[in-house]
Amino acid sequence: MQHISPTELHSLLQEQDTAPFLLDVREPHEFEYCHIEGSHLIPMQQIPNQLTILPKHDLIITICHHGMRSQQVAQFLEQNDFKHLVNLTGGVHAWALSVDNDMPTY
Repeated sequence: MQHISPTELHSLLQEQDTAPFLLDVREPHEFEYCHIEGSHLIPMQQIPNQLTILPKHDLIITICHHGMRSQQVAQFLEQNDFKHLVNLTGGVHAWALSVDNDMPTY
């Protein structure tokens, strides 16, 4: 699994014609409080039952609050034959600090 910094992800989202699948694995109340625009919420515990809706052949960026849950999800997806996985280092907290200063933190 690879890792990407918030600033690298921001650049990727600005440059790429086809956006990666942004998979936010936090809980709904966390997602409602703040999230990266364009991200899809599937809480960590629901991932095993949602594998068929994930784009197996596209780039998936896993996201959580600080990057730990999303890393676990990325590892699980790798074990289930997903190949193009990148974890957001520092999660939405790091995104708020380095990319989107208007995003609330918790």
